[in-house]
Amino acid sequence: MAHELAIVNEREQGDTVVRVAVGEDYQEDMVVNVEPLAAKKFKNVVRQVYDYSCGSAALTTLLDFYLGRNFQERQVMEGLLRFGETERIVERRGFSMLDMKRLVTALGHPSGGFKAEASDLETLDHPAIAPIQYAGFKHFVVIRTVYDGRVYVADPALGNISFTLHRFLEVWDNNVLFIVFPNGHKPASGLELHEEDMRFVSDHIIAENAFKEFPMLHVKSEHQLQNAIYASFNNAEYEYRLKVDENGDAVVGDDGSFVFETEIKTAEDGGDPDNFNILVTDGLVEDGQGINKSLRYRRK
Repeated sequence: MAHELAIVNEREQGDTVVRVAVGEDYQEDMVVNVEPLAAKKFKNVVRQVYDYSCGSAALTTLLDFYLGRNFQERQVMEGLLRFGETERIVERRGFSMLDMKRLVTALGHPSGGFKAEASDLETLDHPAIAPIQYAGFKHFVVIRTVYDGRVYVADPALGNISFTLHRFLEVWDNNVLFIVFPNGHKPASGLELHEEDMRFVSDHIIAENAFKEFPMLHVKSEHQLQNAIYASFNNAEYEYRLKVDENGDAVVGDDGSFVFETEIKTAEDGGDPDNFNILVTDGLVEDGQGINKSLRYRRK
């Protein structure tokens, strides 16, 4: 009885053997690592766990893959709740850039919010968190870079995507960027753009026809209904924006960073009911008890 022995090398998950020159006198087996599309789509992107947690997921993406930290989204979410405006977070059902700034300051990283224009995006040399508004959703994404007229982003809901600069400018909310600086050490390279990223993103976007439209954020119908019920209780319009003086110039604080301000307008203050996005509970009681707000459903 003949026995044939062969040395089998250890292989990584996803390694696939491809036989080259099948049918020829000489054949060769090559090992090619095949990565699932879903894994590539969210490579170096922290996927948001909850409908309302795009802010914490975007910040975790920036902390982990640009600043070299090692956080889970839940840890960042807990930090935002601890150092941020907790009551406002519950009222808004989401996090703000002010909450992010407070947390990263506690972590020892300098940061700042900046008013920017299209030309600033094209010369951007740091990944940045940007708020966008599309189809009634307020959302946070991480801008990886702008290259050849396209904005490449790490989206906590959709993964690595890109779209034209013109389209991004249409959905960019208040032209604000939030940048966290690496505090003197060399930043990690997880958010740098590589040739393979451009090929993958382009192919994916073409397939989804997202060159024309920013992809819709999908929320289960029962969650949409629950959110609509919550929205019906809203009685004020909340806005967080860059503070400007009477000349329209950005106000700078004593530490050299830009100053942001919040504004809450009820109907009595001239707020538009169509834009109401929070519930102000001051002075409101129900059966002698304060009205409590709960966060939105978990994404499944």
